[in-house]
Amino acid sequence: MAERLWSIQKSPLFEKLTTDELGELERHARQRKFPRNSTIYLPDDAADWVYVVVEGRVRLISITSDGKQAILGFFEPGDLFGELAVAGIDRHDHFAEAALNSTIVSIPSSILSDVMERNGALSLAITRLIGWRRQRLERRLRNLLFHSNRERLLALLYDLMQQYGRPSDGGVLIDIRLSHQDLASLIGVTRESVTLLLGEFQSEGLLKTGRQKVVILSPDRLARAAGEKPPEHSKPPLKESIHLSRGSAIEKTSPRRG
Repeated sequence: MAERLWSIQKSPLFEKLTTDELGELERHARQRKFPRNSTIYLPDDAADWVYVVVEGRVRLISITSDGKQAILGFFEPGDLFGELAVAGIDRHDHFAEAALNSTIVSIPSSILSDVMERNGALSLAITRLIGWRRQRLERRLRNLLFHSNRERLLALLYDLMQQYGRPSDGGVLIDIRLSHQDLASLIGVTRESVTLLLGEFQSEGLLKTGRQKVVILSPDRLARAAGEKPPEHSKPPLKESIHLSRGSAIEKTSPRRG
């Protein structure tokens, strides 16, 4: 019981709930470990639960009609996903898969909705979260439709810097480990294109790269290159994870049920 309560509090959304509200969520919550590449839910599964990542990483995936895989987003410890279940969505239209060995807490959407009705601050926070994610989806869709590969990658790096950046090595370390293939899948280009572009950005003094590591050497330059205002950037309502529009990434493999 205490472990589930601690796990629920991993999400910033739930940090300020009352003891009674936390207890209600905890009584109905389930905690489960998912091995890497195992499936958390499938398309057409009932959207009856909202999820909190306790450990590991989760990715959302859509499969196209010709069997190709589109990565919609990644979620890190403390992140909430499946939140549209409290907005009236009956069934999922995508996969959720453990990208790493992961621990997930599942909360019944009906119970969370009851708590939201009594707690206006929580209701507002989740509403803002849904709105912020929608705004990001629309922005990324515009990038996919109208921008070059270079512009897409600059925009993604800017978003990652905003969400996961911390001071390091004379710049800002993007503190999430993503391979070149991960970056490529997030913006719908090839791994080779990402490798080439990162090399160009490094030559231009914009960043430096290591093994699954990117340090932004000039955050202001990156912001301007991505069409954003440096350095007073708008922040998401809470710590948030990458969340992309359908069709933003293509791979050939299919998720596996855990």
